[in-house]
Amino acid sequence: MLKPHLEFHELDMSSGWETPPGYPPGIEQKILAGGLDEESKKGSRTRLLRFQPGAFTTKPFEHDYWEEVFQISGTLTIGEETFRPWTYAVRPPHTPHGPFRSDEGCLLYEIHYFD
Repeated sequence: MLKPHLEFHELDMSSGWETPPGYPPGIEQKILAGGLDEESKKGSRTRLLRFQPGAFTTKPFEHDYWEEVFQISGTLTIGEETFRPWTYAVRPPHTPHGPFRSDEGCLLYEIHYFD
């Protein structure tokens, strides 16, 4: 589960995307490095998460790991508040968050890890 040593390299943004478990179609992740073993509560991962225009979730999320989120592009709406690029969140384990909506689509950079 260790992250490899990776120097600067160009990402292929046209492939490697998949819908994460528990997410609806239109929301996709691309794992950049690492992995989480949620059963044994070990590891860390870095990923991109993208919402296609109009994509949304219907219920809050809650998980056992820390999460840091940086919004790179687009808009992300949580409740009645819409966030734009260059916004950041850090969430401790078991913090309810969402549901989410993105009318124009968005791209998020996320880091997930256990203590």
